[in-house]
Amino acid sequence: MPIKSFRGQIGSSGLDTISLHTNTGSTGYRIKKLELFPASPGNTSYEIVFKVFKVPQAANIYGGTNLFGIVDFEDQTLLAAGYLEGNNANNATDKVNVVFDNEIFNQDITITSVDNDGDTEAVNYYMELEQIKLDLNENTVATLKDIRNQA
Repeated sequence: MPIKSFRGQIGSSGLDTISLHTNTGSTGYRIKKLELFPASPGNTSYEIVFKVFKVPQAANIYGGTNLFGIVDFEDQTLLAAGYLEGNNANNATDKVNVVFDNEIFNQDITITSVDNDGDTEAVNYYMELEQIKLDLNENTVATLKDIRNQA
């Protein structure tokens, strides 16, 4: 299957959309690889939480809490989550944890990032998506899941 790759940088409390939708919905995607890399390695301390959602996300602040920095694996709209930590004060080695679902989706995805360390450190990302040709039944199931999750 063909692989589509995406790379970019997203700032702390950032929100971005990766356009994947088609008119027919007959192309599905599955995350095959997700890597994170700090924007300023060795220069700052950071605790970055990076997430990928299969539905659009609203503002990141609710009741004074930054929702981008909270990870809930029970959230049915969450496709992937990554954590990147580094400390320049004691030259600690960066820690990276990335978890992603094996789910097939056929609509746009939203990425978010926040630096839980209180700074505004950006993060670079690299993501590979496997393209999958969907038959009519698979297309319908993927689209209905997206509709259900947006309601």
